[in-house]
Amino acid sequence: MDDTQWGIVTRNEGERRFLSGPQPRGIEFRRALHIFWELLRGFRELHFAGPCVTVFGSARFGIDHRYYGLAREVGGALARAGFTVMTGGGPGIMEGANRGAREAGGRSLGCNIELPLEQKPNPYLDKMVEFHHFFVRKVMLVKYSYAFVVMPGGYGTLDELFEVAVLIQTGKIKDFPVVLLGGDFWNPIVEQLRTTLLGHRTIDPADLATLHVVDSAAEAVAGIRERAMKQFGLTEGPRMRRRWLLGER
Repeated sequence: MDDTQWGIVTRNEGERRFLSGPQPRGIEFRRALHIFWELLRGFRELHFAGPCVTVFGSARFGIDHRYYGLAREVGGALARAGFTVMTGGGPGIMEGANRGAREAGGRSLGCNIELPLEQKPNPYLDKMVEFHHFFVRKVMLVKYSYAFVVMPGGYGTLDELFEVAVLIQTGKIKDFPVVLLGGDFWNPIVEQLRTTLLGHRTIDPADLATLHVVDSAAEAVAGIRERAMKQFGLTEGPRMRRRWLLGER
């Protein structure tokens, strides 16, 4: 999802104060309790989400855009493979992926974010969990996913992509599939990473190899399905979710 679609900054003065340096200890303590409660609520709401694939991408693409259509295709293909489709819950790519999952009879989840100009959840969600802090929301989008599909987007999408890449690079999460869907958008960016970051040895070839560029929903889901079954012992189709809930892994 792309959190920069409105070109706005937060008007929440409490959050600004939280990020502007040390505050009185009582305020810091109350903020910590609020963050803990938000984490706990997310864990409770998403515990039985099933084997998820998170789809990231811009909120700016309308329903007539080809990337919206591609997101809809990948959401449907993931659902038919037995995955729960999770997004940021908003419009654009997020809506397309959730819509595709719903239309295919799969499960569709959204982790929405509170913004000064309200981001309305899209109408294709079976469950929506709303978060106040971006970082708590990102924890949920990563924690419950077996793979990530990253579609074209802006600063928010790039932030999510590179956070996942760093977590894999540093061993904080397993080497989950990271699929970049849309070669015309992603190939120039990956080439820039190859020539600049890899060229200056600020990353290793193995780090770049975690990013897989594909052009079709079928190709994206085929790779995810194969890796998920090999790496996590999941079985294909509707039985996947039942086996996951029963702990048959």
